[in-house]
Amino acid sequence: MADDPQEPRTPRFLTLADVAEALNTSSAQVYALVRRGELPAIKIGGRGQWRVENVQLEEFIQRMYAETREFVDQHPFVESDAPSAQ
Repeated sequence: MADDPQEPRTPRFLTLADVAEALNTSSAQVYALVRRGELPAIKIGGRGQWRVENVQLEEFIQRMYAETREFVDQHPFVESDAPSAQ
């Protein structure tokens, strides 16, 4: 089955700004994730521009969901944890 030419293609590689927009966070936070090795990326060009492969971003998101589920399972919510409305 051929790709539909009317459908917009998702780029294979994203800039850190693109990733920040997708995660609704700052480029600085994404850079920190990359430099800590939490989000795999490549550095390209003489100016060292970072790119994150789309599939790596999706895998990162799935890992974060799994870590969050584990945290929630280990730390059940109790009413005393709820912020009080004042």
